[in-house]
Amino acid sequence: MRHRILQTTSVLTLMLSLLLHASWCFAEKKSEQPKQALSELQKQLKALKKELDQAQEEHKDATDALKESEVAISGANKKLHEISKQQTDNKKELAKLEAESKSTNLALSKQQKLLSGQLYQQYIHGQESYVQMILQSQRPSEVARDLHYYSYVAKARADFISKMQMNLNKITKLNELTTSKLQEITALKQKQMDEKRILELQKTKKSKVVKSLSQQIAEQRGQIKKLSRDEKRLSELVSRLAKIIPKKKKVAKPSPQTIQTTPQAKVAISNEKLPSDHFTGANFSALKGKLRLPVRGEVSNRFGSIRQDSGISWKGLFIKANEGAEVKAVASGRVVFADWLRGFGNLIILDHGDGYMSLYGNNQSVLRQEGEMVKGGDTIASVGNTGGNESNGLYYELRNQSRPFDPMAWSSLN
Repeated sequence: MRHRILQTTSVLTLMLSLLLHASWCFAEKKSEQPKQALSELQKQLKALKKELDQAQEEHKDATDALKESEVAISGANKKLHEISKQQTDNKKELAKLEAESKSTNLALSKQQKLLSGQLYQQYIHGQESYVQMILQSQRPSEVARDLHYYSYVAKARADFISKMQMNLNKITKLNELTTSKLQEITALKQKQMDEKRILELQKTKKSKVVKSLSQQIAEQRGQIKKLSRDEKRLSELVSRLAKIIPKKKKVAKPSPQTIQTTPQAKVAISNEKLPSDHFTGANFSALKGKLRLPVRGEVSNRFGSIRQDSGISWKGLFIKANEGAEVKAVASGRVVFADWLRGFGNLIILDHGDGYMSLYGNNQSVLRQEGEMVKGGDTIASVGNTGGNESNGLYYELRNQSRPFDPMAWSSLN
């Protein structure tokens, strides 16, 4: 009977082990799937950008001379942004360490006072050994009581000493961590200074190129052929991105209300509100009329209005803003493009699912990388004038199924 029970137990144990192993393998495989999907997406994006570079070689223009310095400026600014974030995190950690160190020192001080009081009382009353207590006591009950009291005092003293030692060790460890954090902050400051020097050199290089090619850039800015090519290149890019992005569900065709091409009256609009993560988790299609514009500034060109320099209609908005101003993601999404594109400079594109994308161009720098998830209100870029732009500002588009639609119809300024 006992043999049968042991045999049954062994079988159950084996089955349980197999089930646990299978569950672990399934969980591991499931966790690897998003990584594999992201890796595949990045691989396809790399191939797509290689094709874009080859296509751009066919029609070189003056702004191409700016690409190297504008990409370098973007990279330097991104590093500075990351360093700044690290410094903020380190300062918070340092503040925690200092608070913990202060609390531990206070506890140690109290323990030292208590132990000092105990030792003083012992000195005043003299040190009595167990043997002396037994010999001097007249009654056995008193001996037992005194021994119990003495052992209690000795234990309490030992506890105090043990806790003091623990706190002393903790203070030593905290001091080591504090020193380490201070060294990190010092190293980051040096790194920041180095990146700033690189940034200034690249800005100087860019200004020299702009100065030498200013007339040529100005002439090309108004060429209908060039602008048409730039727009076509962007549309093809978005279309190709839409094809390689993994689909979560079947996408419905955009309704006529979504795609609006009616020319807009030229009315100056000033934006002061910025996006937030308030609508995180909501479908992008449900955000019509609720979005915030991605940067503070004046909307100088509206969707559908005619460009004075070429007669071509605007497919998005141009928002005049200060150089270096933070560009925010209008809603949650994944970065599917973060690179330089002719006509649009340092460009970042977010995929919001269901065929919706938001595009942010002419940035001084892109601060996120392809594959990264962002929430509404996250800083994704900084304002500039890359791509041959005359003034600082952000070019902003919304697209559904690769087709542009009016961002203002989806935005609230209140």
